[in-house]
Amino acid sequence: MTLRRKRFAERRAARGYSQEDFAEALAVAVSTVIRWEGGRATPRPHQRPKIADLLGITLFELEGLLVDEPPAEVAAPSDVAALGHSDDDDMRRREVLGLLAVTGALVALPGSDDSPPRGRTDAGLLVSGEEVHRSLWQVFTLSDSKQTVFPAVRRQLHALTTCLAGVHTNADRTRLCTMTADLYQLAGELFFDANRYTDAAQCYTVAAHAAHAGGEYDLWACAMTRHAYVELYAHRASAAQPLLAAAHRIARQGDTALSTRHWVAAVQAEAYAAMGDIDACGRALDEAEKVHALDGRSRNGGWLRFDGSRLFEERGACYLRLGRPDLAEDALTSALVQPLSLRRRAAVLTDLAVVGIHRRDVDQVMHYAETAISLAGRSNSGFVGKKLDGLREHLAPLMPDDRISDLDHRIAALSRTA
Repeated sequence: MTLRRKRFAERRAARGYSQEDFAEALAVAVSTVIRWEGGRATPRPHQRPKIADLLGITLFELEGLLVDEPPAEVAAPSDVAALGHSDDDDMRRREVLGLLAVTGALVALPGSDDSPPRGRTDAGLLVSGEEVHRSLWQVFTLSDSKQTVFPAVRRQLHALTTCLAGVHTNADRTRLCTMTADLYQLAGELFFDANRYTDAAQCYTVAAHAAHAGGEYDLWACAMTRHAYVELYAHRASAAQPLLAAAHRIARQGDTALSTRHWVAAVQAEAYAAMGDIDACGRALDEAEKVHALDGRSRNGGWLRFDGSRLFEERGACYLRLGRPDLAEDALTSALVQPLSLRRRAAVLTDLAVVGIHRRDVDQVMHYAETAISLAGRSNSGFVGKKLDGLREHLAPLMPDDRISDLDHRIAALSRTA
């Protein structure tokens, strides 16, 4: 029994349930509970809300009791990064991409009411799926190391694909397509964080097709926007533009109470900045600012999280690309006083280090870059490593300074392990 599964069993006992009582409450065999607690099996996604309720914990806390933790003496960043480059990591990655190919075909095919039965819609998955997905997005958002959520996402993708292949009504198929679009956006975020941009783009493409099949315009527009961001991050603004133009048109068909169209505008601003169009960039940022006129229900905490809180850092990044470090510094300094995730704080600090390079201020570069490096080490995020790689591209004018030369070597070493 692993340490976390031992805590799972202790929590069950503390709530006054024997293994027999717990199994009866969940309508499963006692042997199933024994396998769960021994680490030889894991509850299915549709069972987890009921388990969390019986244990008196949240789905987020339950996930922490179910995900095995490697022993401390062997735990290392490479062990945690579930989308790294070892043989096992590549196998897990290929499994997800295989599911992606199957899911894309199932979404593209018309309803199969006259096809041979292959199982029926899992009612439990339909009931609990959205809640499970919200929990997974929450774990992703709150975790310093994003890859910790990958095993749970992979299991849920497998359950969704199996269910989508079954016989179901049109209403159930529509709902399954919507759930698929949601979860593949999260899978894409995980691939993106691991610097696997082609894999991320494939996930976003399937998510867009599934959202279209589900009739969810906002979900569809968000998938297109994430796909465009992959191109932006690869310095291909011209490839991002048509994706964003399509996302803009799709978002206009969506719910005007949601922030989707404002998020599209914020990413369009980055594309315009990359192309050197300061006027269009300013107009897009102004459109994004209108998100503040919406109420608190304008986002869902999952595939749509844009609430305008990132606009300071996004303005700063745009102004840097446009060659206006003076304007960028004001925006980025304002961003630092906001509550930021570890990844976002590291990105802002890196941009402020770039401002220091423009000013030939070695002290400012070192102050911000060293803090960003320490955050990169804590997050094991490929995104942060890539951001710091971008800083290295600007260091040449200051390289005669020994401190800058040492900084360059430290970032190079970090990037190889990220």
